[in-house]
Amino acid sequence: MALNIIWISFFVLGFIAALIKLTFFGNTEIFKTIVDGIFATANTSVEVAIGLIGVMSLFLGIMNVGERAGAIGFLARIVGPFFARLFPDLPKNHPAMGHMMMNFSANLLGLDNAATPFGLKAMQSLQDVNPDKETASNPQIMFMVLHASGLTLIPVSIIAQRIIAGSKDPTSIFIPCMIATFVATVVAMMVVAIKQRINLFQPVIMLWIGGITLLLALMIFYFKNYMTKEGVGHFSRIFSNGIILLIFFVFILGALRKKIDVFGSFIEGAKQGFEIAVKIIPYLVAMLVAISVFRTSGVFDYVLQGISWFFAALGFNTDFVPALPVALMKPLSGSGARGMMIEIIQGPHGPDSFVGQLACIFNGTADTTFYIVALYFGSVGIKRTRYAVPAALLADLAGIIASIMLAYFFFH
Repeated sequence: MALNIIWISFFVLGFIAALIKLTFFGNTEIFKTIVDGIFATANTSVEVAIGLIGVMSLFLGIMNVGERAGAIGFLARIVGPFFARLFPDLPKNHPAMGHMMMNFSANLLGLDNAATPFGLKAMQSLQDVNPDKETASNPQIMFMVLHASGLTLIPVSIIAQRIIAGSKDPTSIFIPCMIATFVATVVAMMVVAIKQRINLFQPVIMLWIGGITLLLALMIFYFKNYMTKEGVGHFSRIFSNGIILLIFFVFILGALRKKIDVFGSFIEGAKQGFEIAVKIIPYLVAMLVAISVFRTSGVFDYVLQGISWFFAALGFNTDFVPALPVALMKPLSGSGARGMMIEIIQGPHGPDSFVGQLACIFNGTADTTFYIVALYFGSVGIKRTRYAVPAALLADLAGIIASIMLAYFFFH
């Protein structure tokens, strides 16, 4: 229902905005601009899906080897006490727990290529125990919303873009990014927990959340006080790539130890990559085309102007508004948000300005909510997402507010 309303709203608002531009501003090219955007986005949607085939085949093949070797079950037992309380509808030590752990770990380390296949595998595992195959279950919603909150340890790609833009302190956004994305994740967990009547004050949940919070605080302290900017960059690259190789090595070694046909298991899992990539094409086309209409019609510009006017009328400082397009674009399009961020930091503002710093924090705070909804739920044929989208957008809003407050605290 939520996706249906959002999808229709994007088209209706886009059409109204186009009529306003044509009637009051004489923009005779607006309809052509929108239609061109629709066709281009439809092609891009298919390209995105096809581009996933290779990576998904690789990681789903390795995942199948890991399952046969018992590695996924081992992970499920480790996180079982925590996930059993956060996902009470899941059977004890269900394989989905291990798959979700792999996805969250990949996201945390900024391993985008690995996070998506792991996440799709997790969604498939959750679908196996979903009683209504067309309606998102409680565990699926909790997983999707937590994933969409985009918790990341080191924003490697953003730091790289800041270096390219000539920043004198490219890692300055590291701590604000980490704090803001952690706030978004905690809010995501709280919103869904309240809706599903999950008690987050259980000792096991509090210990896990407290432990993760302490670990992040210690890493922030260490990186801030004992590592150089170059050191943080080297660490992130070595650690991230090393983790991927370690996963491959451990899974294959475990399979050999159990005398499993490693190659056959890999091929069996890899076949799923093509099937899933083809299955998600209609969902991606539908959602990304609607987003394109919303963007190219000018609705986005009107929203920004309204926000600027509102805060100015209240007497607030509006220095954050020029960076706001990145925050508002991120739930709609990751590439669009990245493009806006690059435009800001390579433009007149520069990477080390307040606006440039905030744009980078916005881009590193959350994930592409609507893309994730279309991709993950589409991969298993979910049509009714219930409250998943509003919950994810609330987490995005929390991340945006936290980003603005942190930017004023650190850089203004």
